[in-house]
Amino acid sequence: MPRRRDADVAIRATDLSLARSTRGAVDVRVVDGASFVVPHGGTLAIMGPTGAGKSSLAAVLAGVDAPGLAVVGGDAWVEGIPVRHPGRSRRELTYFTGYLAQSAGAKLPARMTVADVIGEPITSRDRRVNQRALAVRVATLLDELMLPLGAAAKYPYELSAGMRQRVAFAQTLVLEPRVFIADEPFANMDVEVRRAARDAILRRRARGMSTLVVTNDAEVVRELSADVLVLRGGHTVAYGRGTTDLLWTPSSEADHRLVAS
Repeated sequence: MPRRRDADVAIRATDLSLARSTRGAVDVRVVDGASFVVPHGGTLAIMGPTGAGKSSLAAVLAGVDAPGLAVVGGDAWVEGIPVRHPGRSRRELTYFTGYLAQSAGAKLPARMTVADVIGEPITSRDRRVNQRALAVRVATLLDELMLPLGAAAKYPYELSAGMRQRVAFAQTLVLEPRVFIADEPFANMDVEVRRAARDAILRRRARGMSTLVVTNDAEVVRELSADVLVLRGGHTVAYGRGTTDLLWTPSSEADHRLVAS
């Protein structure tokens, strides 16, 4: 894992507001005034109903350049890098952060082999990479995520949905990120495979990796011993430890049921 920046926490959001704009339409606030902290080696789960702003928040924190999505208030810092105006540090932000987008396994490039897909975050930055060392790293990730080594030479369309999700998972971890940001990371995984993916996160967390996951699965929160931020309509309605020790805003009965499921 790269040497840590001189930052007191992995992620700090202060009154962060995001808006999405469309051509000819009024900008819509998708996150409004979110504040939270993720310590080094800590885990935060973002929960809430569809349209709450969870995925938008994860994408912005990961440094994704999403068309029409912008920070319009407050700010957030990931490993000390501001997401509102990262400037030349955006490349550094995307290097420190491993981002697993929602349904990432279904969006893998069809013309690249699995080995090329997993190694792409490295080869896109260094064309002179040691190919033997890269092949070993890819093989290690395949084994860790319970994928056959023969999958390295296959193309994504030759794999099942669950296997493709694990390939995307491996790609996210190949740079040994300081911060792992994942949107429904265990989608399409059966129980045994999900356990392997969870353990991959926990091993790296023990070495200092911080984690932010978007999920409405209370079991994921328990497995990762996560703090929880609950959003509804872009607003924070609860924040605390796990799903049973949350401080709620008034009139949040429906959200109570969602988190308890």
